[in-house]
Amino acid sequence: MSDTEEKMETPKPAAAAVKNNIVTLPKEFGCRLIGNTLVLLIIFLLAFVTVLFSTDLVAEKTAELREGFYNRAAEAGFVLDDIVITGREKTRQSDILQAIDLKRGDNFLKIDINRIKQNIETLPWVRKVVVKRLFFPNILQVSIEERQVRSIWQINEKFYPIDFDGKVINAYFKPDRPILLIVGEGAPENINSLLDEISDDSGLLQRVKVANFISGRRWNLVLDNIKDGITIKLPEENVKKAWKKLLRLDRINGILKRKLTIIDLRLKDKVTVKLKKTHADERVKLRDAKETRI
Repeated sequence: MSDTEEKMETPKPAAAAVKNNIVTLPKEFGCRLIGNTLVLLIIFLLAFVTVLFSTDLVAEKTAELREGFYNRAAEAGFVLDDIVITGREKTRQSDILQAIDLKRGDNFLKIDINRIKQNIETLPWVRKVVVKRLFFPNILQVSIEERQVRSIWQINEKFYPIDFDGKVINAYFKPDRPILLIVGEGAPENINSLLDEISDDSGLLQRVKVANFISGRRWNLVLDNIKDGITIKLPEENVKKAWKKLLRLDRINGILKRKLTIIDLRLKDKVTVKLKKTHADERVKLRDAKETRI
C-alpha cells in the first residue's frame, strides 16, 4: 500500500465538514454567545441580591408595604372594638389589661398575639392562655386557665401556695378550706410523687394534714390534727408498700383508731408504735413524784 493510499484512508474528524476538498470546523459563535450571556446574567443576579441584602433594602421595602397595608386596613374599619377575658378568678383584671397593653381603636391586624400570650403567662396565677382575634366585631378574646392550689408550702417561716404541677405560685393566697401543709426543702418538687404513692379509696389520704419532707429523702405524715395528730413515718423507699401495710393494719386491727402518737413504718418487717399519753398517765406520774418527795 502506498503513502498516498494511507493518507486517503486516515479518518477525518466527526465535527469537520468537507466541501471541494476544503475542511471547515463547525461554527460555535452562537453557542458561545448564549453561554456567555447566561454567565453574565447569573453574575449580575448574584451581585444584585448581595447588594439588596447587604443594605437591608428588601426588609425596608417589605416593612413599608406591610405598614401601608395595615394603615389601609385600619381606615377600612379593622380596629380593636373590645377585649373579652374569660377564666379569670384570682388574677386581677387590671394586671391582664396591663399585660395586653392595648386600647380601643388600635390597629386590629397589627396586634402581636404571641407577645400578648407571653406577657399574660408571666402573671403568677396564669397556667395557660389562648389569645384569638374575632372579626366583625373586632374582638380580642383572651381565655385563661388559672393554676389551682393543691397544698401550702412552709419554708423559712413563710408560706407559699403550690399548684397541681408542684410549682410555687408567687402570689398571696388565703385558703377558704382545709388544705395540705407541706414542710421542708424540696417538698414542692416531690409532693406529687408522694401523693401518687399513697392514693387509695379508703379516705385515709383525706386525713393527712401535714407532709414533712425529712432531709430531702423521706416523708413524715401527720393525720387529723397538726398539733397532736398521729405521725406516720414512711420509709425512704417502697412507700406504696408501706402505705398498703398501714391500710391493712387499720382494716384488720384498727390501728388508726387507737390512741397513738407515732406509727413507724421505716423498717421492712416491723411496725413500731408510740402510745399517746393520757390524763390518767399524767396523774400517775404526778402521784409518783409526790410520793418520791415524801
